[in-house]
Amino acid sequence: MNAQSLANQVRSLFSLPEVALRVNEVLNSSNPSNKELEEIIINDPALTAKILKIVNSSYFGFPATIDTVSRAITIIGLKELSILVLTTSVTTTFKGVPAELIDMDIFWFHSITSAVLAKLLAKRLNHADHERLYIGGLLHSIGRLIYITQCPEISREILNQKAQGEGAIIAAEVENLGFNYAELGAELLKIWQLPENIWQMISHHLDPLNSKQFIQDTCLLHVASQIASCIEPCAKYDFNVEEIEPRYIPGVIEHLGLSPNQISYCIDEALLQSFDIINIINPKATSIF
Repeated sequence: MNAQSLANQVRSLFSLPEVALRVNEVLNSSNPSNKELEEIIINDPALTAKILKIVNSSYFGFPATIDTVSRAITIIGLKELSILVLTTSVTTTFKGVPAELIDMDIFWFHSITSAVLAKLLAKRLNHADHERLYIGGLLHSIGRLIYITQCPEISREILNQKAQGEGAIIAAEVENLGFNYAELGAELLKIWQLPENIWQMISHHLDPLNSKQFIQDTCLLHVASQIASCIEPCAKYDFNVEEIEPRYIPGVIEHLGLSPNQISYCIDEALLQSFDIINIINPKATSIF
């Protein structure tokens, strides 16, 4: 078994909803039409409601209420729209994951917090396409959901290493599966036909400085996911940002040129924005706070 064959095995089980695929098709066309996008979205009332709630949340912080999809498209732009569609769609894609193996509320807290952090950090560095970093953060851990659903017995052996830390889990993935969750997730994103700069970023974020392409993106995703992992257990109580100790790969922070103040600011902002998004797309997950 390799990562590609396992991803192919679940391509029908874990496929994006039709509305997300249609939105991506329009956005990837040579001349995307706002009207066509609006018609696709409003035909899905649940998606419409969630998008409008997110647009009116602190994540965007607009002073006036946005009450139509057409106005949302005009104000936030096509790239942000694609992010919101993907965010609301992907959380409904992964169902039937064994609850005894993984807490999905914690999983989505980690994924969305990583997404928001990656985007905020990218903005701090004046990254030209910070929306892409959000998608990378949102999807970077889905490989773990794939092998948990398809290989539950092996997954138990792997997740038994949790007390030893994330590094021990990743080592167990390689030992038992022959690949890690990041590589597996990247293979599924290839099947979903996401751009190479997204799946490459995810594939290499565990060892970002050895990435041959998109090294800044990969380093940003690494930092975001490491921070999210540190604040994740603290979701139920107050904590001091200055006391968290993310385990960055040596040299990553220096490569990016991020200061402690920039990181602290992004953490504070990410917690507020993540809560709003989680409360909209998966209200049950806010029980961890």
